[in-house]
Amino acid sequence: MERMLRGQMMRVRLMIFDTHAHYNDEAFDEDRDELLAGMESAGVTGIVNMGASWRDVEESQLLAKRYPFLYAAAGIHPDHVGELNEEKLARLCELCRRPETVAVGEIGLDYYWDKESHELQKEWFVRQLRMAKEADLPVNIHSREAAQDTFDLMKAEHAGTTGGIIHCFSSSAQMALEYVKLGYYIGVGGVVTFKNARVMKEVAAAVPLDRIVVETDCPYLAPAPHRGKRNSSLYLPLVIEAIARIRGIEACEVEAVTYANARKVYRLDE
Repeated sequence: MERMLRGQMMRVRLMIFDTHAHYNDEAFDEDRDELLAGMESAGVTGIVNMGASWRDVEESQLLAKRYPFLYAAAGIHPDHVGELNEEKLARLCELCRRPETVAVGEIGLDYYWDKESHELQKEWFVRQLRMAKEADLPVNIHSREAAQDTFDLMKAEHAGTTGGIIHCFSSSAQMALEYVKLGYYIGVGGVVTFKNARVMKEVAAAVPLDRIVVETDCPYLAPAPHRGKRNSSLYLPLVIEAIARIRGIEACEVEAVTYANARKVYRLDE
């Protein structure tokens, strides 16, 4: 399926930027190099590979060195903040100074899995937000079942500084617009294609197009009709087409604007 999609995309020149991926995940172990080697010819000309666990952070750096169109984010997901200590925070600060690193992420709060205490999550979320400010890097924010606490900490600690993306946004359109007022972009992925994703469709309709970026969170959250299968950046045209239908505009406009937004938030044209 991915080979067929690559062939179809090569017939039309595309410029797509996946703002949030996990290509170091074991789901790609069998064909990672083949898949990534074909991305640019398929129109996917930018990918940011996220940190989550400590291993992910280091592996993202290796991928970014290997593929010039792929960039790294350095940050620890709330499910893994128990791995952090002062030494590792210093290492994150060091990685933030590398040219391969374009963001701090993914960081935030996750009260769904509750793998770490809320207080510990908040502590390391705030410290990584402050690290991003010191490094002058945008942030990529994870928030699950923690919408108000995430927003309150973002507003108090980070608003008006380096900007960033609220990844896999899952709260209300009203809250999305509040984040936009604070200067953030909203990440829209495969969920917007699901039939029962009423709130996400409302978000995609309400947020100004110049504040939307597209993402996969691959290998997770593949869009329909591939829901439940391994996701990849090659499926992003389906997300772009869904946003276009919701907004009543051409897919090429969504593609062009979201591509420009991604390069702007990650400061790749500076």
